[in-house]
Amino acid sequence: MQTFKASLLAAMAGVATLGATALPITPAVAQSEQRVPIDVWSLRSVVNSVSVSPDGKHLLVHKVESREGEYVMEIYKTDDMSKPLRRLNADPMEIFTAGWVSDRHIFGNAWKVVRKSVKRPEEDIRSYKSLFYDLETNKFSEVDGNFGLESTLPNEPNHILVSAGNAVADPTGVDPFAAVRPRAYYKVNLRSGSRSLMLKGSENFRSAIFDGDGNPFMSQRIEQGSNENKTFFRQIGDGSWGSPAAGLTYDLDEHENLYRFLSGFVGQAIRSTEDPNMAYLIWNADGDDKAALWEYDIANGRFVKKLFEAPDADITAIQTHSIPGNNKLVAVRYPGAKPQRHWFDEEEKALYEALEAQIPNAHYVRITSRSRDGNTMVVNNIGPRDPGSFWLVKDGQMAKLGSRNPLIAPEQLSEVKYIRYKARDGLEIPAYVTVPKGEGPFPLVVQHNGGPHVNGMVLYDEWGQMLANAGYMVLAPQNRISTGWGKKHFDAGYGEHGLAMQDDKDDGVKYLIDQGLVDPDRVAFMGWSYGGQAALYALTRANGLYQCSIAGAAVADAEKQYKGRRGVNSPTALDDWSQRRGMIGVNPIDKVANADIPLLMIHPDDDRRVMYYHMEDFKKAMEKAGKTNAQYLTLEGADHFSTTHMFKHQQAINAKILDFLENDCGPGGL
Repeated sequence: MQTFKASLLAAMAGVATLGATALPITPAVAQSEQRVPIDVWSLRSVVNSVSVSPDGKHLLVHKVESREGEYVMEIYKTDDMSKPLRRLNADPMEIFTAGWVSDRHIFGNAWKVVRKSVKRPEEDIRSYKSLFYDLETNKFSEVDGNFGLESTLPNEPNHILVSAGNAVADPTGVDPFAAVRPRAYYKVNLRSGSRSLMLKGSENFRSAIFDGDGNPFMSQRIEQGSNENKTFFRQIGDGSWGSPAAGLTYDLDEHENLYRFLSGFVGQAIRSTEDPNMAYLIWNADGDDKAALWEYDIANGRFVKKLFEAPDADITAIQTHSIPGNNKLVAVRYPGAKPQRHWFDEEEKALYEALEAQIPNAHYVRITSRSRDGNTMVVNNIGPRDPGSFWLVKDGQMAKLGSRNPLIAPEQLSEVKYIRYKARDGLEIPAYVTVPKGEGPFPLVVQHNGGPHVNGMVLYDEWGQMLANAGYMVLAPQNRISTGWGKKHFDAGYGEHGLAMQDDKDDGVKYLIDQGLVDPDRVAFMGWSYGGQAALYALTRANGLYQCSIAGAAVADAEKQYKGRRGVNSPTALDDWSQRRGMIGVNPIDKVANADIPLLMIHPDDDRRVMYYHMEDFKKAMEKAGKTNAQYLTLEGADHFSTTHMFKHQQAINAKILDFLENDCGPGGL
């Protein structure tokens, strides 16, 4: 391993151009003009993912080849990249995830639209299958259901560990009850296709974390009656969970504990590879504002020591070694100007630094797939000037494989600056500003998407870049309640939907105006999901800051949303959280009388997370109030999540947004 590392670093130090083995998957040269056409912004990811087989002999490329096309899989030999060995699809279904799970097997998920409409919350118009492909037999096998890959079980090459769950990624984080739904875990024999139940979630232990060898390692449960959330560990070889882990219990009837429950990262843990009785755990101990990485003694139920805490952000992820089967802790990640890493492993750190030095416009570099011997790897980069590129490193040589959007040149993309400003009550707000080319002051679009509590660190934001390319500055504030910035920042947003949370956005606008960067008479608001709800708040606020508002997939009637989704036995804090998203406080549909600026509403008609009635009801309320300065766009056949949006949906959204801003946003357009 040390020999390879030295040769890799030496070879890459001289690599300034791409090798001759780059895959022939770039559909066209980048546009030469500075203004990028709408059709280019509207493409689905051209190359969606790339992975290398554990033996390093084959490469899998998951890609789409035309604007209206579906994803296909291509398999290449890594020693002959001139043409694909196999080209596969799953017609009449579409493969939307795929990756190597053994030297000869690929695991993925496919979907197919089977329903015409959504009748109730979380009802999907798609059906799902999990697919297994055998390279040696050139055959598919399948199983009904939306299974997620938990572990490739490197020490059991003919098996993988999967879980029954939601196959469509949910980046919005707006469903707080998803965390309490039980999941089942199965070991699948890749050769026979048989599966055996490893662990079944219940109301007591709803889900689990497994170690690298597939052993159940950690679980949580909410105690009936007390609503205490307790953490349990399991020693290797044990058939049941032990006693509640000391120091890891909190009461879900108290809203001060929602930060831990809803963050998505507090409670993440891995088992130590050096001592199976020890764990590495992300936690904010009592009295701590920021989530830190702790060493925790499983056997004796105690915190051993705090290993790292970032000064201005939470630790949000644990990073293990890039070689499959090596689950050694190598780093933790936390938000900042870009994803920051604190390293515990000097060899992995040196490898990443070598990759970052060679990849153009390196921002967030990840080794996403690597062979067992370490000599072959797929590296992904994403950032403000890179929509997402894929690189093959083999025997110390590097070649670009493709891009999520190869039609956009880096010079057509804009810089994203990380700032922190003070809200009116003194709370410091992190934010990301996409800066258009030219000289200010610029017209400004405030953009807020999803959550509202999810971390919104900007890597590559297509809407932000599209708006900047059209000449608009874009502000993405991490308003109070956003996670990743500490408990105080999160708790300050409790019950402040449409109130202090909205003040944070307005104060960011005023900050940029005071800096001389923004024209105060040319400001718009735009958002999706909760950001759409925030856009409706901006529509009805009597502050004179905004010339227009764009609300996508917006929760327009928060009371109706709450009543249609309320959990029967939800802990008090979770139920209060749901009510305070607008039922208690500001409900947008009740404020239509104050809507005095132009509005554009966009909504998918098959939205299962924020159902279509929200736009229908809000439109009726606006018409009843005599408000005619509004436009409405329905996305036919689209769901809430961008992963379900085809080219035609994205083209319709992007064209309408740019046209509305230019022609209908206030007097004379923005």
